[in-house]
Order: sequence, then C-alpha cells, then structure tokens
Amino acid sequence: MTTDLDQLRTDLLGSIEAATALDAIEAVRVSTLGKQGSVTGLLKTLGGMSPEERQQTGPRIHALREAVSEALGARKASLEAEALNAKLASETLDMTLPVDGVPAGSVHPVSQVMDELAEIFADLGFAVATGPEIEDDWHNFSALNIPETHPARAMHDTFYLAGDHATPMVLRTHTSPVQIRAMKAAGGNKPVRIIAPGRTYRSDSDATHTPMFHQVEGLVIDKGITLGHLKWTLETFLKAFFERDDIVLRLRPSYFPFTEPSAEVDIGFTVINGKRVIGGDPTKGEGGWMEVLGSGMVHSKVIEAGGFDPNEWQGFAFGCGIDRLAMLKYGMDDLRAFFDGDLRWLKHYGFSALDVPTLSGGVGA
Repeated sequence: MTTDLDQLRTDLLGSIEAATALDAIEAVRVSTLGKQGSVTGLLKTLGGMSPEERQQTGPRIHALREAVSEALGARKASLEAEALNAKLASETLDMTLPVDGVPAGSVHPVSQVMDELAEIFADLGFAVATGPEIEDDWHNFSALNIPETHPARAMHDTFYLAGDHATPMVLRTHTSPVQIRAMKAAGGNKPVRIIAPGRTYRSDSDATHTPMFHQVEGLVIDKGITLGHLKWTLETFLKAFFERDDIVLRLRPSYFPFTEPSAEVDIGFTVINGKRVIGGDPTKGEGGWMEVLGSGMVHSKVIEAGGFDPNEWQGFAFGCGIDRLAMLKYGMDDLRAFFDGDLRWLKHYGFSALDVPTLSGGVGA
C-alpha cells in the first residue's frame, strides 16, 4: 500500500504540473477529488480497515489528498495569472493617445455679454441692481412719467396679467422700474449709480424683436450731473465693450417720457471687404451710423417719484438691448435664434465656461 500511495502521489502531482489549461486542471480535480475520484475512493476504504491498518494508512491517504488539493490550487492560480498577463499584453491601452472629447455645456452669448457689462460698469463704480419681472402699473409706467394715454400702455404692446388686482399688473416692458426702486431704496439723500440688466417683455416678434428679450439700463443720480457725464460714460463703456479706441458716437435729439433732454446714441461703423465693422470714422470712405441705445437726463418728475428733490439732484439714464449688443459684437444676424434652443447654434456661438472672453483689464486697458 505504501509503495502504491507513493507512486500515485508522484503520478497525480506530475499530471497536475503538466496541465496547461484551466479545463485540464478541472479534469484532474474531478478524477482525483470528485465523488468517483481516485483519492476519494481511497478515503472510502478507511471504513473497512482494522484499527491498526487505519492508524498506519489513514494519515498517508489524508496527506495525499492535501498534497493534491494544494497542487491543484497552486497550478490553477498560476494558469489564471498567465491568462491575465496574456490578455493584458494583447489589450494594451496606449495612454499617450488623446481621449475622446467629452460633451460639455457652453455659456450663452446673452449670459456672456451680461458678465461683460457688469465687469465694465463695476470699473466705473456702478452696482448691479435687480427687480421683479412682474411689475405694478405705477413702477412700470406712472413713476416713469408715462401717461395713461401713452401707446406703450396699449394691450397690443404690453402683457397684462389677468385677474383682479388692486392695481394693474404687467410683465415689465423695460428694466426702468428697477431705477425707481433703487432711488426709493436710497431714501432721497444718497447718490445712486446702478445698472439694471434683466429680462423684459413686449408683444412683438420679428428678426430683431422677440416677446421676451434682455435689456440693461443705467442710472446715475447725484448733485451737479450734466449731459457731459452721460456722453463720457457711454463713450467709455462702448470703447471697452467693443474693445476699440476708435469708437465715434453721435447723439441725436429724441423723446422719451422719462428723460429730458433725450438722445438716441449712434455708433460709427466702417465697411471693410463688404462687411460692417464697428469703429472708425464713418465720415471718411464707406461707413455710416448705427443706433445702439437711448439716453438722456432723468426727467424731474421721475426724480421726484423716486423720492429725490429735483431742485437739488440731477441724473442721467440710458438703456439698450443686451441681445442687440451681442449681435453687433459677435456677428449674429437673427435675434430669434437666441431663444430657439438649437444646440448647434449654441455650440457655434456659445463660449467655453473655462475659456470665455474677459475684460478684466478694466476700462482703461
């Protein structure tokens, strides 16, 4: 029995070592340690032996089983490692290759221009003010010296809210109500210097008008304010925004209920290779004027509605469409595309959130 066990041990360990695949190892395991395996059969013979034979032969059979089990486990682990190494060698990933681009969002041109405006006017000492988009009739019209017979109050021009209200409620037609609220907050005895960017609403829709659009208005209330301060502020702002020092302005007399005197502000453009380019002297060669905003000295009735004494305090105000500014600066030709939600358009005109244009150099840069 001893010689037979030694020979069986040698044969089994040899067959385990000679196995070159995992299925071969499994076959050896079944043939040795399975229910009908050779080592399992030897273990079953222990019950028919005498106590003396069992004491002599039992430990050797158990040692054989343990040796076979250990050899099977070691050979299986070795073959699995070889298989993994072979797979890694055949499926090498070249880490020097660029990865595929990951879809990323972008900054909408309107948001970008709002940030640019806030940055420019911050350098000029202006704060950003906001107000509700649903306004009452007094803040939106009456406090701004807009009479009840003014066309802007007509249903075809203004979105009125349905329902019973103590005073008519509208979707604000401009951000001018923010100016009234800012003056009221100042208490009639502190200077005001703000810009009011935000959404506004009017019943209109074509290539240059939409029912909802973005507007920015500026307001300065102080003592000794003149039209010269207004012109310098607008000229400095437009030079910084369009990033050109050759900006030429033209102020044309106009009419707005909330300013007196009032002026439309035109900016000069030149024609280069058949395209309009902001800047340059429009009186030399090809060129012309383009209206960009409205402005004027704040009407005394508006100053009074804001809680200030118009005999002591003066101010100027201006307003323009943010979408219009974006179109002029970044070469867009249809305002409606701003609100279509077309990702192709936004991918073309949008700005990377990690690499957007900046005007942090200041208005004097």
